[in-house]
Amino acid sequence: MDTLVGTTTPSSVPVTLRKLYFVRFAFAAVWAALLFATAGTLNPLSAALLVVYPLFDVACAVVDARSVDTNAGPVRGLYVNMALSTLTGIGLVAAATSGIPAVLRVWGAWAVTAGLVQLVVGVVRRRLGGQWAMIAGGAISVLAGASFFAQAGKDGATLRNLAGYAFLGGAFFLVSALRLKRTAEDA
Repeated sequence: MDTLVGTTTPSSVPVTLRKLYFVRFAFAAVWAALLFATAGTLNPLSAALLVVYPLFDVACAVVDARSVDTNAGPVRGLYVNMALSTLTGIGLVAAATSGIPAVLRVWGAWAVTAGLVQLVVGVVRRRLGGQWAMIAGGAISVLAGASFFAQAGKDGATLRNLAGYAFLGGAFFLVSALRLKRTAEDA
């Protein structure tokens, strides 16, 4: 783990992360509401929403990676996250043609792997403050991913739980944004 830790953190990183985390919260809240409203069936709108979410995650990871020194530890985790989210977007396109259980399996795999990455990045960034929410969010993502797998095997599987998952993830970003703000002002 020591190989992931950078020696310096530019002072602009907390400010950039705070803005990014607020955007991620707003996106997650709107996305969750839209998915919840359309989650009764897998239709073109809900399928598009499902694919957009991991692609938005890629875009956020790109912004995040650009905000830190290239020698800083989180960058490697962010690159892993970009790859995972890109593959998930592609996987969801295919899964959407097979039905809700397939979507839940792809989403579950992504939630587990991306949650592990988020947890590691949060641990590496803990000195910035506000990262306990990212660490908790990563751990919860792993558990939620496992539950999506379990739901996929049951009758009456629905996409509604994905909306709740995204909203909760957004809430963790909001908490981190608020904590980073205090950290940046105190510095």
